[in-house]
Amino acid sequence: MRRVALTIAALAAAAVAGCSSSTSSSSSSAPSASSSSSSPAASSSASATGTITVFAASSLKETFTTLGKQFEAAHPGDTVKFSFGASSTLATQITDGAPADVFASAAPKNMETVVSAGDASNPQNFAKNTAEVAVPPSNPANVTSVNDLAKSSVKVALCQPQVPCGVVAAEVFKNVGITVKPVTLQPDVKSVLTQVELGNVDAGVVYVTDVKAAGSKVKGVTIPAGQNASTLYPIATISSSKEMSIAQAFVAYVLSPAGQQVLAAAGFEKP
Repeated sequence: MRRVALTIAALAAAAVAGCSSSTSSSSSSAPSASSSSSSPAASSSASATGTITVFAASSLKETFTTLGKQFEAAHPGDTVKFSFGASSTLATQITDGAPADVFASAAPKNMETVVSAGDASNPQNFAKNTAEVAVPPSNPANVTSVNDLAKSSVKVALCQPQVPCGVVAAEVFKNVGITVKPVTLQPDVKSVLTQVELGNVDAGVVYVTDVKAAGSKVKGVTIPAGQNASTLYPIATISSSKEMSIAQAFVAYVLSPAGQQVLAAAGFEKP
C-alpha cells in the first residue's frame, strides 16, 4: 500500500509539472505572437499615403501643376489632384459640399465665403497678382494702353464681374476713369486669355502671370502702377478633409521657400 501511495503521488507531481510547463510555454510564446502581429500594423501606418484634391483659382494652373509634381516627388506615395476654376465658383462648390482638401483662392473675399460657412479656417496669403492687358501677337486694334479699351472699335473680353479677375478689371477702369463695354464676359481668367489667343477679341484684361504663361501666343500691354489693381491669394485646408495631414503638408509646401520660388518665377509677387 505504501508503494501504491508513492506511485500515485509521483504521477500527480508529474502531471502538475507538465501542466505548469505547458502554461509557462504558452505564456512565453504570447508576447512573440503579439510582437509579430503588431509589426505589420506599425509598418502599414508608417507608409500610409493618400490623395488630396486641391481647388485652385484658374490663374494658378501652371504653377500649382508644377508644385503638385514637386510635392509628390518629395512625398512618395501621396497624390495631388486639382480642380481649377473661378474662385467664386469653387467657393460655392465647397460650401455646397463638394469634396476638397485644400482651397487656394485668387481673392480674400471668396476665401471668406468658405471660412464663414465653417469649411475652412486660418487662411494664409501666399501670393499677389496684378492686372495686365493681353492682345493678339499682331495687335490688330493697335492697343497701346489700357485707355484704348474704352474705344468702341476695340473688342474686349473680360471676366464676369463676380470673378476675381473681373473685380480687378473693374478697379483698373475706375482708377483710369474709363468705361469699357466688353463683347464677351468669360467665367474665368484663362477663358479670357483663350479668347485673345484665338483672335476672337482685340484685347482682354488678365493677370501678369497669364501673359507670361501664354508666351508668344499673346502680347502684354503694361498698366501703369498708379492705375493698376492687384489681388491677394489666400490658401487653407478644408475642415472636412479626410487627409488632413497631407493637406496641411501641401499648404506648407506652397508657403515654403521652394513653393515661393516657383510662384516668383511665374510672375507672382509676394503678398
